Amino acid sequence: MFKKVLQTIAAAMTLCLTMHLAMASEIVKVPTAWLGEHEAFLMWYAKEKGWDAEAGLDIQMQLFDSGPDILNALPSGKWVYAGMGAVPAMLGNLRYGTSIIALGNDESSCNAIMVYPDSPIAKAKGWNEKYPEVLGSPETVKGKTFWVTTLSSAHYALTSWLEILGLTNSDIVIKNMDQAQVLKAFESNECDGVALWAPHMFVAANKGAVMAADVRTAGKGNPVVLVADTQYAEKYPDITASFLGIFLRAVDAFKKTPAEDLVAEYQRFYKTFVGKDYDTALALKDLQYHPVFSLEEQLELFDDTGAPSQVQQWQSSVAAFFRDINRITSDEAKKVEDGKYATNTYLKLVK
Repeated sequence: MFKKVLQTIAAAMTLCLTMHLAMASEIVKVPTAWLGEHEAFLMWYAKEKGWDAEAGLDIQMQLFDSGPDILNALPSGKWVYAGMGAVPAMLGNLRYGTSIIALGNDESSCNAIMVYPDSPIAKAKGWNEKYPEVLGSPETVKGKTFWVTTLSSAHYALTSWLEILGLTNSDIVIKNMDQAQVLKAFESNECDGVALWAPHMFVAANKGAVMAADVRTAGKGNPVVLVADTQYAEKYPDITASFLGIFLRAVDAFKKTPAEDLVAEYQRFYKTFVGKDYDTALALKDLQYHPVFSLEEQLELFDDTGAPSQVQQWQSSVAAFFRDINRITSDEAKKVEDGKYATNTYLKLVK
């Protein structure tokens, strides 16, 4: 009798262990790549809440300095999903066949050209009457030195600003550095102006910099997008939909929460993930300047029924930008100019 009891207990323990191992094996490790900015905060927040584990995923977040850096890590298999600007996302499709599967946020007001308050550029407002908020003129800008992270959304902002003034990249001196170095150059008075994205642009503004233009005032759209390794997404559509569902759960939470109530968590994210402190007032501004899109809003923006979707149109503008600055050829531009690599396939699978 005692022997049977022991056998029963042993069998029960074996069953429990087997079930535990089975449950553990169901957690799928998902390597992802992010910049140290707002859209990464949403996924970090979701992980802190344990929402990835609830969906059967372990979202592994890796930090990169720029979109091009993220792209360079793809061939080595460092990530399968990533958050980046619309500009490197276009390059990703051209080089590696990546797909845009969702929007991270709207950064139209968070990529800007910043100049010194005593600069002649800051004194020239509305030179192009179609863009009354934009500062600068051909005379005040031509020949000046600007620091920027090239092939980025900040570069897109800079080029869009120059177009408004009837200028091109060749009319100014461009120095290519990562965003931290660009900000440092501005603080050290090593240039005439810089192109920055948030939070660096907020830091510059807090130190007296004046915004000459951002993507919004230049009349263009500039979302941060979520990008997928297309082969992985096609092989694992359910995982891709789950990844988006986790992110969109954070979006819904953010939409229901006043920005003021998220500041402390944003600062903690910045300290733990990015490794830096973030001023309270700047953190609040950063949150307020980044609208996010619900699933319903995303499906509408990605809807290409009968005509190119809004997202595809934005990406078409990005392709034209790269062609016009001679970073891609006309033949290369034709491969991505329709923006059809921005797909709603996986958004439609989100439950």
